[in-house]
Amino acid sequence: MSKRKELGDKVVDKDTVMDDESGDDEDFDVLNVDFEWFDPQPEVDFHGIKTLLQQLFDVDAQLFDLSALTDLILSQPTLGSTVKVDGNETDAYAFLSVLNLQQHKDEPYMGKIIQYLLSKSKSKSELAPIVELLSQPTIPSIGLILTERLINVPSEVVPPMYTMLQEEIQWAIEDKEPYNFSHYLILSKTYTEVASKLDAEDDRPKKKKKAAGGSFETMYFHPEDEVLHRHAICHGGYDYSTKQDDGYSDSKRAFQELGIKPQGHAILISADKFKAAVEDIAEYLKPQA
Repeated sequence: MSKRKELGDKVVDKDTVMDDESGDDEDFDVLNVDFEWFDPQPEVDFHGIKTLLQQLFDVDAQLFDLSALTDLILSQPTLGSTVKVDGNETDAYAFLSVLNLQQHKDEPYMGKIIQYLLSKSKSKSELAPIVELLSQPTIPSIGLILTERLINVPSEVVPPMYTMLQEEIQWAIEDKEPYNFSHYLILSKTYTEVASKLDAEDDRPKKKKKAAGGSFETMYFHPEDEVLHRHAICHGGYDYSTKQDDGYSDSKRAFQELGIKPQGHAILISADKFKAAVEDIAEYLKPQA
């Protein structure tokens, strides 16, 4: 039986929708949406969580058995959260969960994820601490945090998920369950803007120009990642393995001059720093008055 998470106040998303019949930018409607937090439920959440995992892993999602990964997340319903709008029977708009890499390392689908993360970390010197942990004969008790949300879901839904996860881990430890982690490895994604192939083909004028050298700033799908960096042993991005054609970056852009190139992103935090990181996320993303 599903239970709604106990939170006190709901987060309200104030989404602005422009009035199509007016050219005045000051005219818009405000859509208030109440978000609710639930335990993951095997009976209703398989499709929603699997879809969010596909979004999280982006073009490399095809490399993994996401059905098995979703089943594992749903096998521990007292750990982690989903965020929904229209009640428990609907698909999740966001989710957060943690998996014990040491406990599940012998499962083929988890072994493939571990080898993938090891390979990606080896490609980036800043991720050397991850390589050191994942290369040990016996992998330490690392908590792999997986979290994703639909693109228009406000970041204010995130702090309650992390706060509740921290509490649930503590309760699980008290019950002698295998969640006494030494580290947390958080998977995420970033993006950079890239010059548009469409503009080049159509000889369109470039409205946005970068400084000499053509470097583009790394941007975050999850703004809480920048907070987590402050507490991290290491963090860094990596390219996806699945190659895309030249038009892929343009397919990711919307109402802008530049294309979008997503990258995978990994953050490693020592367990003794996790509480402070969660508190900082709550402060950084607290709803505006």
